[in-house]
Parts: sequence; structure tokens; C-alpha cells
Amino acid sequence: MLVDRLGRVPVAAGAAVALLGAGVTASVAPADSLPVLVLALVLLGLGWNLGLVSGTALVVDSTTPAQRSRVQGNLDVLVALSGASAGVMSGVVVATTSYPALGLGSGLLVVCLVPVLLWWRLERPRTQSR
Repeated sequence: MLVDRLGRVPVAAGAAVALLGAGVTASVAPADSLPVLVLALVLLGLGWNLGLVSGTALVVDSTTPAQRSRVQGNLDVLVALSGASAGVMSGVVVATTSYPALGLGSGLLVVCLVPVLLWWRLERPRTQSR
């Protein structure tokens, strides 16, 4: 409903903000503070879902009905592989550095989404970027 009401790009930007908030919150959370870690995980889940739904809507807007299922299927596989890889690599990062380093590093990666959103907004006609 948010994607339809607010638009794809604003919701994707909201996903970036939530994911950045999750990374920062996780990196500053004391190790013994369960409420702060729960907040970080809630922000992570919120950001993930906002990004997945808005990204799927952007894919639907960018493909023809004939190619949509193939493209969406390929993207679903890529998302699953990326999630599994990130899960493995997060363990490596925590083992070699620290949990706060993982949180800050992942938050900084999310910032890379901002230029992509700006590019999308500038390249797409106004009616299609909603």
C-alpha cells in the first residue's frame, strides 16, 4: 500500500534510511542491551521489506508482461543468493573485526543506494517513477 500511495522511489529511499538506521543502531548498541539490538533487527526487517516491495514494483514498471516473469525469477534467485552470501560474509566480518564494524559497514553500503535512486528518478519519465 505504501508503494502505491507514496511511490516506488520514496519507499526505496525509506528502505535505505531504515537499513542505514539498522546498521548504525547495531554498531552503537551495547553488547548486553537486548532492546537496542531488537530495535536494530526491527529496522533491518523493515528496510529489507520496504526495499524488496519497492524494488519489485520498479521491476514490474520496467518490464513488459512477456519478460516480467523471467526477469522477476532471475532477480528472486539473485536476492536469495545475495542474502545467503551476505549471511556467510557477516560471520567472517564479525570474526575478523567486530559486530559494530559489521553494522557500520553495512550501513555505509546502503548509502550506495542513494545515487542509484537519484539516477532512477532523473532517467524515468514522471509517470513511470511513481
